Amino acid sequence: MISTFAKRVILLLVGPLNFLFVAFVPAVCGARPGFRGWFWRTVSQSCSNLLWLLSIRVEISDAARAALAEDENSVIAVNHRSHLDGFSLLHVIPDRKWVTFGAKKELCQAALLRRGFTGAGLLEIDRSKGKHALESLTDAVRDMPRRRSPILFVEGTRAKCEGLGPFKAGGVLVAGATERTIRPIVIIGSDKLLPRGRFLPRTGTIRIEVLDPFTVDPSANVDDEVARLRMTMSAVYDAATREQTAPTG
Repeated sequence: MISTFAKRVILLLVGPLNFLFVAFVPAVCGARPGFRGWFWRTVSQSCSNLLWLLSIRVEISDAARAALAEDENSVIAVNHRSHLDGFSLLHVIPDRKWVTFGAKKELCQAALLRRGFTGAGLLEIDRSKGKHALESLTDAVRDMPRRRSPILFVEGTRAKCEGLGPFKAGGVLVAGATERTIRPIVIIGSDKLLPRGRFLPRTGTIRIEVLDPFTVDPSANVDDEVARLRMTMSAVYDAATREQTAPTG
């Protein structure tokens, strides 16, 4: 059994090298056929290694894993509370399921990362362009194979409140325009391990719940659909949070 201290030492030694490899290999190999499938599997394994070195467990049911493996033609909507969220999610995504993330324009155009992000297939989001940014995102999702899904943090940024924060409409609008369903995923406990302002996470467990597909009603008001999606995800998050904080014994 490797101690937590030994894991942290290994992380300090190999972590930067692993990051550089993942960040820059798309710039070299991104144009090769089949690269993106291989790349995201490699990223997933790197996330698993990182969480192990941090002594962080991720709980997800077998049924939830099976649902993700079979998931197609969806937009994945995830709540966001911690920098651990993306690592935890990629750790549990099955190899059969292809995903990509949306990234801020500032990151996609950074000199050192631009070619890598393009090779990895990340979706560039220019928040300053409003409607035009949404149209660009919609076009990119429409051109994706059914097997690949974009992962969108529906709150837009890490929530600061106790429950889920206000949802952006982008996920609902993109799903409706591309005739994809929304696959809601709720992450619980990540902010307890790595809250704002903390550099190194605590050891512990993160829980991930995969909800049933959410179908956007094209005849309904967008704000109402966003509220319905938030209510669906909040019910799961609030129940899990109460369960975690309930006294035992």
